[in-house]
Amino acid sequence: MISGKSIHKSYDKLHVLKGVDINIDQGEIVSIVGKSGAGKSTLLHILGTLDTYDQGLLNINGTDVGSLSTNELAKFRNREIGFIFQFHHLLPEFTAVENVCIPAFIGGMNETKARNRAKELLDYLGLKERFTHKPTQMSGGEQQRVAAARALMNQPSVVFADEPTGNLDTSSSQELHKLIAQLRKDFKQTFVIVTHNLELAKMSDRTLTMQDGVIVG
Repeated sequence: MISGKSIHKSYDKLHVLKGVDINIDQGEIVSIVGKSGAGKSTLLHILGTLDTYDQGLLNINGTDVGSLSTNELAKFRNREIGFIFQFHHLLPEFTAVENVCIPAFIGGMNETKARNRAKELLDYLGLKERFTHKPTQMSGGEQQRVAAARALMNQPSVVFADEPTGNLDTSSSQELHKLIAQLRKDFKQTFVIVTHNLELAKMSDRTLTMQDGVIVG
């Protein structure tokens, strides 16, 4: 479902990715691990179309990402890709339902349909009592589940998670591990996760190790 071949990326004179090859099947949970500076987050941002690559090929769900214009890429990202970040990035002035609705509104879904889907997802994630709560009224684990619901809002082909447990306590981290496994089981959701959390990496189908800008194992 994701195929990257010989992906290179440099920032000025710093050569960060040095010919990465990666293939990920639909419904897989794949973790990417490695020391800081190995290129993990850069690769994740490129696979998630948040950043561009200098050389190589990237195909996601049958689309040649490199052939898309800026506007086409934005629409593709909104439709096909979900994101979960370490620090949630929830908008503080919005409720849980409103935060989850944002990708749907960007994609043009009508408000009633978007709100109904947001409530369904939050209910599924155990947050029925938090519909009208703002981020400051929720725990870190609850905020991360809201972020997960937002990532799933448009039924994406793949969810990219960048250190999703990095800002959570042990109990909330374990809950997120279970949630990812359950989402794959219930929805055949594909996940690509950059993490330093070895427990999260162990529950993945595959763990890819990056070193000095390439995947070494």
